[in-house]
Amino acid sequence: MSKLQPGEIPTRKGPSKLRHEPLPEQINVSGQLHRKVEEEDENNSAVEAADRGEELAADGIRDVSHRVEKTRERRGQANTGPEGQQSNPISRFHQKQQIKRSYAKAKASGETVAGNDVRSVIERVVEKTKDTVHYVTHNRKGVAIVLALFMLLSMLSNIVSSCSLMIQGIGSSIAGSTYPSADADMLGAEAAYCAMEAALKRDLDNYERDHDYDEYEFELDEIKHDPYVLISTLTALHGGEWTLSEVQGTLQMLFDRQYTLTETVTTTAAQPDPEHPDEDPSEQKSVKVKLKNNDLSHLQYEIMSDEQLSRYSVYMATLGNRSDLFPGSEYIGRYGEGSYIKYDIPPAALEDEKFAAMITEAEKYLGYPYVWGGSSPSTSFDCSGFVCWVLNHSGWNVGRTTAQGLCDYCTPVRASDARPGDLVFFIGTYDTPDVSHVGIYVGNNMMIQCGDPITYSNLNSTYWQEHLYCYGRLP
Repeated sequence: MSKLQPGEIPTRKGPSKLRHEPLPEQINVSGQLHRKVEEEDENNSAVEAADRGEELAADGIRDVSHRVEKTRERRGQANTGPEGQQSNPISRFHQKQQIKRSYAKAKASGETVAGNDVRSVIERVVEKTKDTVHYVTHNRKGVAIVLALFMLLSMLSNIVSSCSLMIQGIGSSIAGSTYPSADADMLGAEAAYCAMEAALKRDLDNYERDHDYDEYEFELDEIKHDPYVLISTLTALHGGEWTLSEVQGTLQMLFDRQYTLTETVTTTAAQPDPEHPDEDPSEQKSVKVKLKNNDLSHLQYEIMSDEQLSRYSVYMATLGNRSDLFPGSEYIGRYGEGSYIKYDIPPAALEDEKFAAMITEAEKYLGYPYVWGGSSPSTSFDCSGFVCWVLNHSGWNVGRTTAQGLCDYCTPVRASDARPGDLVFFIGTYDTPDVSHVGIYVGNNMMIQCGDPITYSNLNSTYWQEHLYCYGRLP
């Protein structure tokens, strides 16, 4: 499995070579109209009528052609990532989510996006056709009427075809981000994992009863996991659909990696008893029991290929399109419609070209899920991976480093002197002695950061104030 090393910049691929072919109607309609006019050139009124019909119908076809071309451009964009890179499942998912949101908004108002497009174009074309009909009825022959009707049918055919492509894209997005396994298998896997955790807890609760030590010391992390993390991990590792019997080994592997139990026994020689000097002093044994929960959501980077990590990112972003499966999950609500916070940066701040480039790049990934170790759009990001990617694609060259590495790279500045484009660092957001989190400061006590998901956040919140370490200025 190839992973980015510190100091290595993610490889960028070349631009898309998608071609947009001209519409047949645009090539042939003008010639057809003029041939019809030439056949009637002995009558001036027919010439005027055909020319008028060509003009009005051309207005309509240009309108629809523009819409169709825009749709095709969107299809092309769905196959390219930022700055001309090859696309990836998570970027395609977010692009298609934008289409879904448009349909959802239209549905809420009692219409559909396709319906609105078709209706508005039809109304304009019909009005233009009426003008043509009125004009031609006062002249010989109805050539323009026939041509206008032909134009109308051609335009409607193109609109329906384009809308059909959008609908197919949405369906593909939903299918590619939905858990394919049966409910019984997914619920069974969750139950099996919970049973292993329950057995571990039971052993720890009864540890003193089952062991014979003089002293006991316990340092235990909480025993827990999120079911969506588990099911998304299993689905990505097994490449799609699986059954409970097929993942038993994977469940055990994940459990062994998530929980680390250590027992440290110390033996101390006891002092002789003055009242019984002939008796050998007994040894004193003490044990320290430590349980480390390595967090199930932090294991994927170590055990997955980039392709599997990308699949995992999509499943987490959608919760497998099954928010009903585990309603008690803390992820419910995080990845719903518009779950990330939006923020309008004051125009004055964007006058700084470097900061504007930084924000332009950063905002491309709003809503992407947090993935431990992730460092590119194809795998999604963790906090330092996100900031490194943004910096490397907006004028800096920091490679791939940690939050502590970025802190060391910057010059510390006081909070009162912080300005848009500085980095902001935090400690204690997870178990590490180093700087544990980093975001990009955008002014007005706001930052953009890879939380869960990537979002804007208010630094005045109690949580961020408790963990705030310092601000840093990039060289």
